[in-house]
Amino acid sequence: MKLIVCKDYDEVSQEAAKIFEEQIERKPDSVLCLATGSTPLGLYRELSRANQAGGVDFSEVKTVNLDEYVGLEPTHPQSYRYFMNENFFNHINIKKENTHVPNGLGWAPNECAAYDDLIEKLGGIDLALLGSGLNGHIGFNEPADTLCARTHVTDLTESTIEANSRFFEKKGDVPTKAVTMGMGNILCAKKIVILITGEEKRPIVQAMIDKQFSVTTQIPATLLKLHPDVTLICDRAAFQKG
Repeated sequence: MKLIVCKDYDEVSQEAAKIFEEQIERKPDSVLCLATGSTPLGLYRELSRANQAGGVDFSEVKTVNLDEYVGLEPTHPQSYRYFMNENFFNHINIKKENTHVPNGLGWAPNECAAYDDLIEKLGGIDLALLGSGLNGHIGFNEPADTLCARTHVTDLTESTIEANSRFFEKKGDVPTKAVTMGMGNILCAKKIVILITGEEKRPIVQAMIDKQFSVTTQIPATLLKLHPDVTLICDRAAFQKG
């Protein structure tokens, strides 16, 4: 695992943007796996500015998002499709038909399998963007004794519902289920970049970089230790040496 420690959030976003720009320059039709939440917003702003300045071209890029809440229409302000459109896709020259976010309505096992098939038909994920929750969840792969390998519907933990309640009018409005890629989908990506910021996530960073810390489904982020090409970009607040 490659570790990049930055002075602050802005530098984290800039370092991540370099990796994505290099990927698209190297392979203009790259398949990108994208994440939502507050952490990647700076990266999306950097990439949008670069695109508008003519520095990176998204015209052939395809994207697949990690997850979506179950029960929210794509037009709902807190849906992840809405988030991606408002914070990224509407600001770059990507074809909307090349952007894929799980549909949170009426999910069933065959539809989850169809999302897996879509990823395969696109040729697999070239570069995956990840973040981590306070409990180490990746996408909505929550801490558990066992984890699903492929796309599935999952119950959200109380801690994740609490963390996400800041985006809703009240906690009771937060969906309790989500559809998410499994850790198997994620670990099949050719390259992974994970962004972690803030002192409160320091234990997750330490679990990921400490060679003596076991890989465990109780901290899904540690499963990234099994991947041959992961870059962890964090700020100083999330990193504590020794």
